[in-house]
Amino acid sequence: MYEKLICLFCYLIYGENVKVTVVNYTTIFERYYAAADSKQAAGMSAYMRNLFPFLGISAPKRKELSKEFLAFAKKQKEIDWNFVSTCWGKEEREFQYLALNYLLTLVKLLTPEDVPRLKQLAVTKSWWDTIDCLDRIVGGIALNYSKVNNVLLDWSLDENFWLRRIAIDHQLLRKDKTDVVLLEQILVNNFEQQEFFINKAIGWSLREYSKTNPDWVRNFLTKYKDRLAPLSIKEASKYV
Repeated sequence: MYEKLICLFCYLIYGENVKVTVVNYTTIFERYYAAADSKQAAGMSAYMRNLFPFLGISAPKRKELSKEFLAFAKKQKEIDWNFVSTCWGKEEREFQYLALNYLLTLVKLLTPEDVPRLKQLAVTKSWWDTIDCLDRIVGGIALNYSKVNNVLLDWSLDENFWLRRIAIDHQLLRKDKTDVVLLEQILVNNFEQQEFFINKAIGWSLREYSKTNPDWVRNFLTKYKDRLAPLSIKEASKYV
């Protein structure tokens, strides 16, 4: 009914020759369900330690199924958080990936006011696959709005280690725009940890920045060698 009303409206305004493409949420959900592959789903779930059920849709196939929908979404002027919440509430993991791709498509619309919503996503159905996309999204907001840096400092001390991982890695790929004072403080806040995902994240953040400023990373490793986990040092030292 919704699609018919939109098409009727466009016909009345623009005439019968207009071509209208309307993709609503029901349509994209139906496309995902129709593409389900139970055999592939079992393997994908096993790869994620059976923490989440999957439809069994590969990344290239998801891209193909979502192309029209995301192109439509890109033209919107505001983020539909109801859609994001609906995706996050669905059991199959592909729908969380769809929500993240949607947010990346509209990332320029995100503001500090959206950070609490992103935090809720981060602490719900948490695993590295969603967290390592949310760090890019939150990091993009922080780059445009420096006041978010204080939020990330708070996250770097949070009891939830997934929030700490986002704080550690939110500056990945910034290169010469990296705030090294902030980076150092966040990393120091996470020294002497036993959590694999934290120590790995520390190493990744240093390794990535070493491509831009190897001297800073070398000095950092020397300065804190007695407090860094072996895993962090191993990851950080790859290019220095």
